[in-house]
Amino acid sequence: MARSGRRPNVLLITCDQWRGDCLSAAGHPVVKTPNADALAADGVLFRRHYGGAAPCSPARACLYTGLYQMNNRVCRNGTPLDARHGNIALAVRALGYDPTLFGYTDVSLDPRRLAPGDPRLKNYEGVLPGFSVRQFLPEHQKPWLSWLKARGVETGAGFPDIHRPVGGEAGDDVTLTPPVYSKDETPTAFLAGEFIRWLGEQEGGAPWFAHLSFISPHPPFIVPDPYNTLYDPADGPAFRRAENWQAEAESHPYLAYDLGRQKRANFRPGAEGKVRDWGDDNFRAIRALYYGMISEVDAQLGRLWQALKTAGAWDDTVIVLTSDHAEMMGDHFMLGKGGFFDGSFHIPLIIRDPRRSGTSGSQVDRFTEAVDILPTLLDLLGQDPPPHLDGFSLKPFLEGETPEDWRDAAHWEFDFRSIAGGEPERRFGIGSRQCNLAVIRTEKFKYVHFGGGLPPLLFDLTKDPGELTNVATDPAYVAVRVEFAEKLLVWRAAHLDQSLALAELTENGVVGYVDRGVRE
Repeated sequence: MARSGRRPNVLLITCDQWRGDCLSAAGHPVVKTPNADALAADGVLFRRHYGGAAPCSPARACLYTGLYQMNNRVCRNGTPLDARHGNIALAVRALGYDPTLFGYTDVSLDPRRLAPGDPRLKNYEGVLPGFSVRQFLPEHQKPWLSWLKARGVETGAGFPDIHRPVGGEAGDDVTLTPPVYSKDETPTAFLAGEFIRWLGEQEGGAPWFAHLSFISPHPPFIVPDPYNTLYDPADGPAFRRAENWQAEAESHPYLAYDLGRQKRANFRPGAEGKVRDWGDDNFRAIRALYYGMISEVDAQLGRLWQALKTAGAWDDTVIVLTSDHAEMMGDHFMLGKGGFFDGSFHIPLIIRDPRRSGTSGSQVDRFTEAVDILPTLLDLLGQDPPPHLDGFSLKPFLEGETPEDWRDAAHWEFDFRSIAGGEPERRFGIGSRQCNLAVIRTEKFKYVHFGGGLPPLLFDLTKDPGELTNVATDPAYVAVRVEFAEKLLVWRAAHLDQSLALAELTENGVVGYVDRGVRE
């Protein structure tokens, strides 16, 4: 039983690039995730949870700040996070926690707060302000490589070549050959071990807040035995895509651009060519490895659950398991994340609060978003979330209730600009600020609005769940298109930066108010 009169511990776990449908608890026909499922059986699974942006830095900015990209303005990896914004680490630190990081947060720090020669200005992998760092693990993975070397593993290849199959690739085809390190020596196992060691140092009394930020199942797509052969490449649902990549490219100018820029080397070190040409056998092999990576992460989750129970902390710990964004994994002839497809933005979310066991094992089908995580955690810790946040607390769902004014759609944004007049600007003949899109996705329809005059997209998800047929120009859907364009405008108008709009200077000083309004 949880101890009364004491704030709970909090364990926030983010995985990187985990698709929301790749959970056996969510009904995936192939992927098995027994430990994530066990958490869902002891908590609440949110089946329609979506990231707010992509890639990593923009996605995490939404999660950490509770603000949409239109307000936090982190547009790509390397965009600084404005220091004026609060965040999840600063918020819980103000409550008396010492938020502790294992992994990374991919936050580019505000250059206006740093000296011109500060080395942190040369790397987008900064630490979110407010976190104490116990084990940092940036992309170069040097701490992990050092740990491997101490265990006798040959690490001379360095990053990313340490992730190549033993013996190298057989030509340009994807193999299921494992890497040089074992299942107990993955970056996930390393971070899990560091957390478990730290957990053993915690004295009873003061509650703790830990953030484990795992990089898997992010590429490179490779995984040790037995996970490399756990799934047969022949198994898995049909890819959601057109007859060929050329048909995809012809369906919209943005897709032609996106399909043309994806390189195989970003997913398998040393591979050459473009992802779109890889062929079904390779797409299926990559997918089998991706499924194996998810199962490898799941095994480490089981290790964490056992450590919490052994330490006597299981009944005192709120656990949040989610991802930053998802992974296309062969749909529409793509890998990676970005654009507008569900495959890039539908992510897992499981929340377990031991104080609210009455809803254990329940599943929520209402739309939830990454911006909801911060207000939810504050609410669970007894703190009113700041009224200017774009997200809303999920606490009612954890108590078996559904707010009457809950949103009926998910929203996300994607910014594909370069700041130096690069390929997107040249290709589309538009300005950098116009290289963006915004999505509103309901149960029945999905509307995508592009800046700069690029044509919009509308999908009838009831008839076309694979998002293959754009009906934006179909006369039968004109009224729907107008309705959703207006819905998007209403959403943006309601969520424009509210940080000072919710305050007023009066003869009695600063007066704040909360506009509870309709949640779009």
